[in-house]
Amino acid sequence: MLAMGFSVDLRRCQVLGLVGSGFLAAGGETAGALPVRELLAPASARAALGLVGVYFGVVLLIAAWALLGRVIRGPEPPTPRALLVVLGVWAAPLLLAPPLFSRDVYSYLAQGAMVDAHMDVYTHGPARLGGPLADEVAPVWQHTATPYGPAFLAVASALSGLTRGEVPAGLFGMRVVAVLGVALMAAALPRLARHSGADPAAALWLGALNPLVLLHLVAGAHNDAIMLGLLGIGLVAALGRWPVLGAVLVTLAALVKVPAVLGLAAVVVLQVRAGRGLLKATVTTAAAALATTVAATAVAGTGYGWISALNTPISPHNWSPTSVLGRATGSLLEDLGSDLAPLALPAWHALGLVVTAVVILAIWLRRPRLSPVYALGLSLATVAVLGPAIRPWYALWGLFFIAAAAPSTSVRHRVAAVTGVLALGVLPSGSPPDLEQLVLAVSGGVLAVVVLWQAHQTSNAPVLERTA
Repeated sequence: MLAMGFSVDLRRCQVLGLVGSGFLAAGGETAGALPVRELLAPASARAALGLVGVYFGVVLLIAAWALLGRVIRGPEPPTPRALLVVLGVWAAPLLLAPPLFSRDVYSYLAQGAMVDAHMDVYTHGPARLGGPLADEVAPVWQHTATPYGPAFLAVASALSGLTRGEVPAGLFGMRVVAVLGVALMAAALPRLARHSGADPAAALWLGALNPLVLLHLVAGAHNDAIMLGLLGIGLVAALGRWPVLGAVLVTLAALVKVPAVLGLAAVVVLQVRAGRGLLKATVTTAAAALATTVAATAVAGTGYGWISALNTPISPHNWSPTSVLGRATGSLLEDLGSDLAPLALPAWHALGLVVTAVVILAIWLRRPRLSPVYALGLSLATVAVLGPAIRPWYALWGLFFIAAAAPSTSVRHRVAAVTGVLALGVLPSGSPPDLEQLVLAVSGGVLAVVVLWQAHQTSNAPVLERTA
């Protein structure tokens, strides 16, 4: 019989992923979300070559991750410590790369500078700040108030003071914050997996070495990293003898981005399962959350405008299911001459929120049969899918906890397949693609597939000769 498949080991996966992230970083130097003064015309040769290089690297990284999954399922799976080394190696080239796949990090810096200058970020957009830093923010967000909580804004403000508004230093600082968040995620995953009866190595593979983590949390420096990191270690604290600390950390995560507030339900359930009464667990958790909210808001000095800012407008071209359905319904009503067309999008968004609440309630009512960690993952995934806005990195909200507590290998396989698709969904500049850019991106991906296939053939050649 002919031998099939790659001969893979941890070392080869590590090297392949390093090459992939290296191409990502190199291509980003001309095709990434660069400062406006460094932006190249998309049609320029350097930008085109960079775009091809980025997608060449993305496909190599996805392939390395998929092959690493085979190693983990093999007879001698790597230890969690060995996987953390792989994560560090894969992330290293991205640490000094320009922002990739989004310009949100510039918004973070501008919002931090506004807080540092005592401007109300819940009333005004970065345009109010003015100057070079505000110019880096994408036009669609120039006049938009921030939806982020006071815990994150306190970090952004402190970073603004340290870097004195310098863009390169600020970008590096935000990436350091994101990497710290990823480190907290990686530290929490094995403990959460053991508590849920899952394999720690498989949890790290899906939840921390995931391409979406590297592309969007490390390379994109999104604040979702610190939200998930705080949420993860908050649950770890709640697993032990520190439920109040767990509630504090989860609340801080929610004061970065609000969806993390669902983690408080997991903190309560974990206390109940540890033998504490439901009423006492609920009151203790609520009191810790309230005290943390008041303290964090006072330290940040932002006031409570973040509550009303939760209805911050979303991009008009957002491709969440409810937004797509809302736009389609609105267009149909316009064609029919109906005056109800402007109400279609808000109606679909409202329906999405109602369905989200119902689904989350159903998930938690099943808690005797579900791990609270897994229930949290399913809840956050529901929020991401049915909410009014969605981005590829939003998938990490639920994926992180599903990775830690998935009840079966088939669940991990399905989630991994979704990851592979989402990892290819955004251009490195963070801008909407045109046809020429799509062709270049596909070319880079196809080139990577050809190289991988050739490596596969070369790897199998000696075996084929022996079995002929």
